[in-house]
Amino acid sequence: MVESRRGPLKSAVPSNIVSPVRRCSRTACGRPAVATLTYVYADSTAVLGPLATYAEPHCYDLCAEHSERLTAPRGWEVVRLLDGSAPAQPSGDDLEALANAVREAARPQERAAGGAGGPRAADPMEVARRGHLRVLRSPDN
Repeated sequence: MVESRRGPLKSAVPSNIVSPVRRCSRTACGRPAVATLTYVYADSTAVLGPLATYAEPHCYDLCAEHSERLTAPRGWEVVRLLDGSAPAQPSGDDLEALANAVREAARPQERAAGGAGGPRAADPMEVARRGHLRVLRSPDN
């Protein structure tokens, strides 16, 4: 504790108004901030990126809704930086590879009769197996 001429000073004043979570800078918006907006006046550019590590006076923190609806003044450009922590959306190649793997697993495979690679005797419905995928016999056959 620090002493002053009037007595000991407290390091912080407890308050129910101030929240440790950073909030959106837009007026009357109390939602949590998810992005930081910075203006580069020399280039007439507004840069919207992931939430900055700490709040700075010349940057604006925005919630998800306000960051999606952000527009720049006429003649300005908006640059949106991708957050590296966000999960990537599957591409067409990923989906095609998944479909090919399922088709391959569904094909009946020729196996040596009674061999170790044949269907397990514990499950009579299982026809073939590839990794964790199993091909099952139709219940009416």
